[in-house]
Amino acid sequence: MHRFDGHQWAVILGGSSGFGLATAQVLAAHGMHLCLVHRDRRGAMARIEPEFEKLRGAGVEVRTCNTDALDAASRSAVLDALAADLGREARVRVLLHSIAFGNLKLVAPERRRDGSARARAALAETLGIDAAKLAEAADALLAAGHDALVGLASPPEYSDRHFLDADDFARTVHAMGTSLLDWTQELLARGLFADDARVFGLTSEGNTVAWKGYAAVAAAKVALESVARSIAVELAPYGVRCNVVQAGVTETPALAAIPGSAHLKAQARARNPFGRLTTPLDVACVIYLLARDEAAWINGEVIRVDGGEHISGATT
Repeated sequence: MHRFDGHQWAVILGGSSGFGLATAQVLAAHGMHLCLVHRDRRGAMARIEPEFEKLRGAGVEVRTCNTDALDAASRSAVLDALAADLGREARVRVLLHSIAFGNLKLVAPERRRDGSARARAALAETLGIDAAKLAEAADALLAAGHDALVGLASPPEYSDRHFLDADDFARTVHAMGTSLLDWTQELLARGLFADDARVFGLTSEGNTVAWKGYAAVAAAKVALESVARSIAVELAPYGVRCNVVQAGVTETPALAAIPGSAHLKAQARARNPFGRLTTPLDVACVIYLLARDEAAWINGEVIRVDGGEHISGATT
């Protein structure tokens, strides 16, 4: 089994759950030391700390920083402490941006088409049952994984009073997009990158497909991809490679926060050639592969990790 050389570290922004934690687990299993930056309430730490202890059990050093990765002073404090840990020889091989902090509002009041409601009412009338009870049953079965009922389930609910504004966009684009550059620039300025470093961002199909309530996050993903391309070109002389991984629909805390996530999951499973969702481990394994020496010539790419979800046409 390939192992990193003992002088290589990964800095993972958003390292306590989802893609960040899964990547930490895979990299630790292959001998990479970890600096995990996360922001979690005290109540959540009872769940998170055992996961961090498991990482230490892999025989690597693990520095955890429960702080705001978007704050410049916090970033400097994290890197001050990390620089002391690295010493003369160790350097940062991997920087992974896995921050999920964005606004999930519509851009305008929703005006629904009522085709599904009419179909549900017609079916209820045909069966001689109450339409509301039919919807309730369909909702429960959809949540339990009966994806074929997605058309009968109640539609996602969005706020009818709060809509995206300029501040929402600015905060989301910075948090989930351009903040990658802040960390990259400071690591470079401090001389903490390895000679063959790898910088990664995470994007989604929302970069080209409009999902309701996803406009600000989609804008952030597009900004992230643009920033990543610039890093790939301008930091190549420093030995830094930068790529973006586009995951398929994945069961994460971030997905659960999206209105209609059950519908998204059902549609993704129906589309996916393998009939399942992408997992954080699927993505983590690809990041591990891209962190290896053999992947040094991959730079400036958006790499889809979705089992073929994005190329699949009509469902059956």
